[in-house]
Amino acid sequence: MSLIDELFQTGAHSATLFDAEAIAALDARITMKKTKGADTPYVDCLVRRKSIKLTPEEAVRQLCIDMLIRTYGYAPEDMRLEHPIHFGREVKRADIVLFEKAQPNAEYIIIEVKKPKLSEGKEQLKSYCNATGATMGIWTNGQQISYYHRKDPNYFEDIPNIPCAHQKLKDILTERWTIEHLVQKDKLVTEKKSLKGLIEEMEDEVLANAGVDVFEEVFKLIYTKLYDEMESGRDHSRTLEFRNYGDTDTDLKKSIQSLFEKAKHQWPGVFPADAVITLTPSHLAVCVSSLQDVKLFNSNLDVVDDAFEYLMSKSQKGEKGQFFTPRYVIDMCVRMLNPTAHETMIDTAAGSCGFPVHTIFYVWKKILAERGIAQSHLFTAEKKPAACEDYVRRNVFAIDFDEKAVRVARTLNLIAGDGRTNVMHLNTLDYEQWDSVTREEEWQDAYHEGWKGLRGLRAAKNENRDFLFDIVMANPPFAGDIKESRIIAKYELGKTKKGKYQNKVGRDILFIERNLSFLKPGGRMAIVLPQGRFNNVSDAYIRDFIAARCRILAVVGLHGNVFKPHTGTKTSVLLVQKWDDNLCPKREDYPIFFATMRRPSKDRSGDKIVRTDTEGHVILDSHGHMIVDHDLYNHDGMTEDGIAEAFAAFAQREGLSFFR
Repeated sequence: MSLIDELFQTGAHSATLFDAEAIAALDARITMKKTKGADTPYVDCLVRRKSIKLTPEEAVRQLCIDMLIRTYGYAPEDMRLEHPIHFGREVKRADIVLFEKAQPNAEYIIIEVKKPKLSEGKEQLKSYCNATGATMGIWTNGQQISYYHRKDPNYFEDIPNIPCAHQKLKDILTERWTIEHLVQKDKLVTEKKSLKGLIEEMEDEVLANAGVDVFEEVFKLIYTKLYDEMESGRDHSRTLEFRNYGDTDTDLKKSIQSLFEKAKHQWPGVFPADAVITLTPSHLAVCVSSLQDVKLFNSNLDVVDDAFEYLMSKSQKGEKGQFFTPRYVIDMCVRMLNPTAHETMIDTAAGSCGFPVHTIFYVWKKILAERGIAQSHLFTAEKKPAACEDYVRRNVFAIDFDEKAVRVARTLNLIAGDGRTNVMHLNTLDYEQWDSVTREEEWQDAYHEGWKGLRGLRAAKNENRDFLFDIVMANPPFAGDIKESRIIAKYELGKTKKGKYQNKVGRDILFIERNLSFLKPGGRMAIVLPQGRFNNVSDAYIRDFIAARCRILAVVGLHGNVFKPHTGTKTSVLLVQKWDDNLCPKREDYPIFFATMRRPSKDRSGDKIVRTDTEGHVILDSHGHMIVDHDLYNHDGMTEDGIAEAFAAFAQREGLSFFR
C-alpha cells in the first residue's frame, strides 16, 4: 500500500477522483520529517513553494492544484491558498482561490476541500462566493466533485465543468451536447454522484420552498429527460434539448415545456394531456442545470430506480407496507426463474416495475444474443428488433394499487415497450371490483391496451380470479392486515385451520394465494415474504397450502439490511413451480435449494455498500457505476458466482423444466 493510500485509510477524504499520474506526481513530492520523534509526511506545495504537512485534506488540495495546472492550464501565480474571506470582523480562509486575469484582485473561482460532506461544503462555498462576488465554485472531497455557477445570492446552478484558462464561462454553457457527450461526461461517473443525491440537493436549493409537489415536478423532469435521451440515442447526431445553452430562464422554461409536450405525445397515459411544468422559470433553471449532465439510460435503469425509490418514499409508500425491492434481489430472482421470450409474466405488486423491467432486459439480451447483435452502452435507449418490442407488448404485465407507483412503473415500462405498456392501476386482492373499475372512462383511456391483453390470459372468460401466466414475480406488501370480510371470504387462506374465516389476515398471506391463482399448471413464482412465514408454528397451514399446490424450488434468506432504511424486517425469497403432469410432475419427496445471503449489501442506515478491490479502490462496472457488495449473482463477470449460479446448477441436476 502506497503512502497516499495509507493517508486516506481514515477520514472522509479520498483520492479516487484523480488519475494515477496525478497521484504518482504527488507521491514524488512527499518527504518524511521527524515530528515529535515520529516520521511525518510533508509535501512541496506547488503554489506556496514550501514544505507543508500532508494531511488528507492537504493531499486533496494539492491534487486539485495539479489538476488546475495540468488539465485547465492555470498558472500557480493565478492561485492563492488559505485566502482570507471577510465576514464583518470575522475572517475565514478559502482553500484555493483563482483570480481574474484582467482583475488580479477579483476572486473568480473558489475551491473548497475542508468540508468532506457536500451539504456542508456547498454552504461554505456559497458563503465565500457571496462574500467575494466569485462567479464559480468547486467542492470536492477527492471522491466526489461539484461545479457551481453563482447566478445570484439565492441560486447556485450546477455546471458541467469550469472554464480552462483560455475560456470563458459562456464557452462551457453554450457548448452543444449530443448523446455521446453525455456518455463521456456523465456526472454520475465523472463526479461520482447519485441521482438521488442530486434530487436531495435540488430540494435544499429550490424545491423545498417552491410551493410545488416535489414528486410531480421531479417526475415530469425525469420523464422529459428520458424522452430526450431516447430520441438522441436513436439519432446520435441530434442535439440534446434538455439543457440550458445560456438561455434566459423564461426561454428555457418554454423549451423544456415543449419537450415535455413531445414526451406526453410519445408516451401517453402517465400525465394528463393538459399537465404543465409548474416550477417557476428560475427554479426550473436550477433543476435543469442539476440534471442535464446525468445519463439516465443505462443497462438496467438502476439510476432512475434509485431516484424513484426516494421520491416514492417521500410519498409515504412505505406506510402501506410496500417497499421497493433492491434491483440486485430482483436480478437474482429473474436469473433463477430463467424466463424466455415465449413466456408470459406478471408482477402483482409492481411498485416501480422492477421485476417486469429486469425480466424484459434479461429476455432482450437472449434475443439479441440469438441474433448476434452486440449490446451497447445505450442498450435501453436504442431501437430494438421487433421481437424485443413484441415481447414487452404481448407478454409482460404489472398491477399495483398505488396510483403514483403505477405512473412511475408505466414510465419505465413505456421506455422498454417503446410507447406501449401493460401496467395497470388495479387492486390485486379485490378482483371482484375489477369489472366496475375497468369500465370507467378515465381508466379505459389510460389502461385499455393492457387490460385487453390481461383479459386474454384469463383461465375462464368473464372471470377475473384465475389466469394462465407462466411466471409471477412479486414483493407484496408485508405490513398491515386485510380486515374487509368481503375480500377475506374469497380466499382459502382467509380461514383458520378449523375452516372458520378470520376477522383479519396479513396482506402478504392473501397475496400468496392470489399469486398462485395467476399461474397456469407448471408455472413458476418468486415471491418475497417475511421470514416468519417460513418459521412460525402458527403459519404452518400456509406452508401446507403452498406445498399441496406447488413444488418448492428454493428458499433464499435475505440479509436483514436489504430493505433498510424503510424496515428491518427479515425476509426470504420463495421460489415455487405449480404441479403439472408434464412440466412438474407431483412428487412426495424431492430436494429443495436453500441459501442465505451473507454479504449485507447495505449498512445499518440503509446506504449501499459497494465493492472495492484489494487496495480499497471502488470497482466500477462497464458503465462506470459502482457495484453493490452482494453475493446473489456474478455481476457481469466482475464478481464471483453467487446464489443464482448455484441454483442454476441445482436446477440442471434436478432436470427442472425451465433449465433443461
